[in-house]
Amino acid sequence: MNRNACKTFYAYVVPSVLAFALSGVYTIVDGFFVGRSVGDVGLSTINIAYPVVSLLQALGTGIGMGGAVMYTLSRSSGRQEEARRYLRCTTLLLLAASALLTVLLFAAMRPVLGLLGAAGEMVTLGVEYLEYIALGTVFQIFATGVVPVIRNNGGARFAMGTMIAGFLCNIVLDYLFVWVYEWSVAGAALATVIGQALTALGGFLYLARHGIPVWGLERKGMVRCARDIFKIGIAPFGIAFTPLISQMFMNRFSMRYGGEMAVASYACIAYVFAIVCLLVQGVGDGSQPLVSRYYGEKDTEAVLRTRRLAYGTAAVLAVLCMAGVYAARGRIGPVLGASAATAENVAAVLPVFLSSYLFLAFSRVTTAVFYATERTGYSYALVYMEPVFQVLLLLLFLPRMAGLGQDGVWWSMPLAQTLTAGAALALKIRADRSASA
Repeated sequence: MNRNACKTFYAYVVPSVLAFALSGVYTIVDGFFVGRSVGDVGLSTINIAYPVVSLLQALGTGIGMGGAVMYTLSRSSGRQEEARRYLRCTTLLLLAASALLTVLLFAAMRPVLGLLGAAGEMVTLGVEYLEYIALGTVFQIFATGVVPVIRNNGGARFAMGTMIAGFLCNIVLDYLFVWVYEWSVAGAALATVIGQALTALGGFLYLARHGIPVWGLERKGMVRCARDIFKIGIAPFGIAFTPLISQMFMNRFSMRYGGEMAVASYACIAYVFAIVCLLVQGVGDGSQPLVSRYYGEKDTEAVLRTRRLAYGTAAVLAVLCMAGVYAARGRIGPVLGASAATAENVAAVLPVFLSSYLFLAFSRVTTAVFYATERTGYSYALVYMEPVFQVLLLLLFLPRMAGLGQDGVWWSMPLAQTLTAGAALALKIRADRSASA
């Protein structure tokens, strides 16, 4: 394979993978400090309430990726003014989403926590956590929304750097707010918001320095731009959001069949799983600017070459993660401050989740290639198929079958990912045949 093509591919993908990994470590950092300060109840609270944070980040990712893809496709086709219009529309949509979610969070905080499975002391701690998260909604949405735009302008390294800055800020502030000042989960939330604010600020400084027109209000074509952005963005939004649906149902079914220890165990597992998901998603989204550019230029061979590199890289990452997590399975619970019984349960259950990492990697890359090339219907199907498999076909039946109980809850996720990978393969074959016809 052409050495220059590989060099270009990894110049985009490596910073993207590292940046996505850091966004996942945000969760672990909060769990680490809160778990060691408050114990299992604090760890469970962060796990139950964190889907709200991820929803905000998913909205930013979906809007930002939708705008970035349309910007790249327009620019690579020579439509420069249209490309700039997509960027300005993206900014307006991010602002609108921030305002709407801030109001909704403050209006429905306790019902949301109840829906997510919080009870007793977890509700009180969850409200403390989400109050600060709601105040910082705009920073979290913009922090995730601006990164795809920067990456599609060739700024993958800068995007990684500004995320590293936010991550390091979060660690320092978690230490101060949770351990030194003893602000519990509220301190963890405040640290997260400030870290995301730093990332958002860095992103907009980059855009201003490079003269990238993300600000401005115009009427011409804005409705069409918004429609196109949402059409693309539904898939990357779903990739970020659907794991939260799984997490919510995993928490609720774990509470039913395994009790609080099962919920605390899944909290530890979910932290690890989030990073693995984001690593392989980093490969898909890192390759997206190249796939979209080559697709806009009608360079089919370059699209296929980039896709092959993405599949290979994601597979290697998945295997490395499987080996690394398996080797460290006995240390994960203690690092996060879990009790001895919970840590032992985490070590016993983790291999179940490792069984589907390769299938997950294949699905994530396939989905990213689909939305990068405007095959939105296929990308929607893959994104939303997994929670349907897990919730409707597996979680409702496996725990009751042959007395599986909590074991059935554990197996529902890897089996759903395996089924989704099978569907991804079928859609990929169909898309390839259609393209060559």
